Amino acid sequence: MASRKQHRYALLTSATFIIFLIVWQIAGSLGLLGNYTPTPYEVLQAFFFKLDNIGPDGSLLITNILSSLYTSFVGFVIAVVVGIPLGLLMGWYKLFSRFINPIFEIIRPIPAVAWIPLMIVWVGVGITAKALIIFFAAFVSCVINAYTGIRQTNPALINVAKTYGASNFYTFIHVGIPSAVPMIFAGLKIALSTSWGTLVAAEMLAASSGLGYMISMARQFGRADIVVLGMVVIGLLGFLFNFIFNIIEAFVNKGGSV
Repeated sequence: MASRKQHRYALLTSATFIIFLIVWQIAGSLGLLGNYTPTPYEVLQAFFFKLDNIGPDGSLLITNILSSLYTSFVGFVIAVVVGIPLGLLMGWYKLFSRFINPIFEIIRPIPAVAWIPLMIVWVGVGITAKALIIFFAAFVSCVINAYTGIRQTNPALINVAKTYGASNFYTFIHVGIPSAVPMIFAGLKIALSTSWGTLVAAEMLAASSGLGYMISMARQFGRADIVVLGMVVIGLLGFLFNFIFNIIEAFVNKGGSV
């Protein structure tokens, strides 16, 4: 029964995607989208073009994808490693929260792209600058969701642990953190989406390769088909990342319920 529902949902999703492409192709062919907007067929042609041609940005499509993935991965991992433990500690230990929170509240409203000029001055144009920009983009979501998740820990579970003589740190590890897992995964998805979008902006201003750089150069040379191709690749990769996170989250929740 569940498998039948999954097939039905998959067919519905596929139908929606196909209808969207058909409408887009017809509207583009009739000139309803203007002269600058390419059709899906033209975007597909641009895809095959970029597979073995470096114009207009100087790199193949796969090179740009790998460059963006590597930069995003480095910055995102650093944000996760730093942000999640920081949020958990802030949510569990009030004294630690009062010490860190003022600094965090100053950093939190600053858009990640606002750090781009400083990163260029401090570390130049390269992987380090882009990774740091990604870090700032993903860091805030990791901290906030980890903090919120552990603050929502059921007080009854905490009291039971203390009744049986568990230390505060033991309760933090075995009660607080497991309770925060759903919110942590929600924060990871938000952080990934934010960091991926910020990466494109960073590559448009401070890079020599990557999907954002490809889009920027294609815009300058009037290659709307490559601009849209870059947007489509970014969207598909984002969809893939979200799908992978959903699988990991389901696996972790299943393991936690056994």
